[in-house]
Amino acid sequence: MAQTPTPKIRMPATAKAGEVVEVKTLISHEMESGNRKDKDGKAIPRKIINKFTAKFNGNELMTVDWFPAISANPYQSFFVRVPESGTFTFEWLDDDGAVYKAEQKVTVS
Repeated sequence: MAQTPTPKIRMPATAKAGEVVEVKTLISHEMESGNRKDKDGKAIPRKIINKFTAKFNGNELMTVDWFPAISANPYQSFFVRVPESGTFTFEWLDDDGAVYKAEQKVTVS
């Protein structure tokens, strides 16, 4: 039985103005490719997260298209310069149209 995908974010909660920080994201998801069959020989429908988007204060930082070869529980990391205090928002789009979201605030001193 599939569980609800759970996003996790790891990044500093504070930074200095203009500092480059590493953002690490992980989402628990089985990423069914659509190539396997169940015990009765019927194809298991494809169900993957096909798009990841990261924004800072509403401005898009990056969008990544993922394909069936991506692993289960996909991990995405990147570096970003933090100019001001704000909120990072992350979205994962599933084949079935489901959107999983997470937010992380950062305070700049």
